[in-house]
Parts: sequence; structure tokens; C-alpha cells
Amino acid sequence: MKKRIVITGAAGFIGSHLAETLLDRDYTVVGLDNFVTGDRANIAGMANRAGRDFTFIEHNVSNYITVDGPVDYVLNWASPASPIDYMDLPIQTLKVGSLGTLNALGLAKAKNAVFVTASTSEVYGDPLEHPQKETYWGHVNPIGPRSVYDEAKRFAEALTMAYHRTHKVNTKIVRIFNTYGPRMRLNDGRAVPAFMSQALRNEDVTVFGDGSQTRSFTYVSDLVDGIIRLMLSNENDPVNLGNPREMTIKAIAETIIRMTGSKSRLIYKPLPVDDPKQRRPDITRARTILGWEPKVQLDEGLVKTIEYFRTKVG
Repeated sequence: MKKRIVITGAAGFIGSHLAETLLDRDYTVVGLDNFVTGDRANIAGMANRAGRDFTFIEHNVSNYITVDGPVDYVLNWASPASPIDYMDLPIQTLKVGSLGTLNALGLAKAKNAVFVTASTSEVYGDPLEHPQKETYWGHVNPIGPRSVYDEAKRFAEALTMAYHRTHKVNTKIVRIFNTYGPRMRLNDGRAVPAFMSQALRNEDVTVFGDGSQTRSFTYVSDLVDGIIRLMLSNENDPVNLGNPREMTIKAIAETIIRMTGSKSRLIYKPLPVDDPKQRRPDITRARTILGWEPKVQLDEGLVKTIEYFRTKVG
């Protein structure tokens, strides 16, 4: 019998790549999404490819989840994930992080399935520890504009561990650092898609602050490989997945302008409230426990992503 996996947020950027890779690895996949930030195009054709077994259910996971038949794994990937989205949808973001996670955990408990939840480097807030280890508790403003996402994910982690300790659900928590690749939306608002869409249109490229704040950029195929390794592991404590190569926002913007051959120039706008000044994962646990580290070099990943964005920019 093929192993059967339920993925919430399956039409999203990472969720759809997860679904596709798991289908390629001969799993059966049931995808759930309500298309608030997901895209039907991301899952189009998955059910029609030879040798694939994909079922889709349009559903808001903040409501009770019902899936007929056996389930071996539940991957909880439903949530707005960019600042533009979660600031436009603050209540929905809090609901999917709390009620959505509760419902997904309930499904995993009922089916005796392994549960994997997508957490985020945002649980570290604007960190006072650098690089960030999983043992760091974070520096988060609980009532700031970003708190609707940060605290939803922190609550989701707490709820996940409560189900693990109380109900003995086999749970996994992946703390995802900045990830990029095809299927990101043009208006996503995060650095790579924002810079690419502006550069490909030869528009001014907007950098917030002075551009000295740092991020670490992981190509999506590396991230998906790490998620699946964690899913199949015996680990229950949080694991960072990200690229430890740190670079400034200004440097990534300049790199994208150069690689697209754009005539764009950089312009600067004020830094948003509570925007982290630095972000780099300590991936010692991922290396040790999962045998994982990113393999795709930045230029290689950007070439693939630019090719995708050229097809989307009018």
C-alpha cells in the first residue's frame, strides 16, 4: 500500500512543491486549500500525470477537517506567509495558525498519523542571538503588526507539542527560513519576488531601510528535501531549515538586477515596524539529525526563479 499524505495549503508556494515531490516519490497525496493565498495553477495537472495519485479538496482548514480512509502523514502548510498577506488578513492568519493547526492535529490524532507543521524563523522575532539556534526563545513583539503571524506560529508550535506530550501524536516542527523559487506570486511582497518583478519590468527596485538588514535564502527544492527527511525521522523537537549563507537585502537586490540584465536602480523606503535586522539559521541539528544541508547555489536557484518570473511578468 502506498503511504497516504494530507497536505493543508497544498496550492501554496511550498505546499505545491511538497505535493509534487511526494507524488514523484510514489506517495498518495490529498491536498486541501481554500485559495486565499494559494493558486489553482500550482496544482493544475497533478492528478492527470501518469503514475500519480493526487486528490484535491477545496476546504478552509479553520473549519473541521474530514478525510475518508487511512492517512499516514498530515503536513500542516496552510497559512498566509508574506507580510503583505498576513497584514491584509490578520484575523484569518491567527485563525489558521490556531484553529487550522488544531483541526489538522485532530485529523492526525484520529488517523494515528505523523504530523509535520510549518513553523517559521519569525518565531525568533528580531533576534538578539545570532545565528539562531532552535534553543533560542525569540524576541517578539506580541502586539505589533507582525504579531498576527509570529504569534500564530508560536501558538501552533505550543499546540503541536501539547498534542505530542498529551496525546502521544508523533509530531515534527520545521522552522523555515527565507525560501524562494518558482510559484512565488509576483505581488508576494517578500524580497526575491518583489525585486524580480520590479527588475524584469525595469522599474525602481524598492529596498526597505538602508538595505543592511540580512537574510538567508534557501531554494525550494532544498527545503522540500529537508522537510521530507524530517517527516521520516524520529525527531520531535523543532528543526531549523535554511541556508546559513547570510547576505544583505541590498546585495540580493543588486544580484537580481545584474542577473536579469535590468536597467532598474535601487530606491529606499522606511523599514517596516518590527522588521528583523538579521536572520541566519544555525543548522547544526539539521546536519546532525537529518544529514541535511542546502545544495543549490544562489545563482543557480535565481536563474530558475527568474525563468519562471519572466513567464509571469507582463
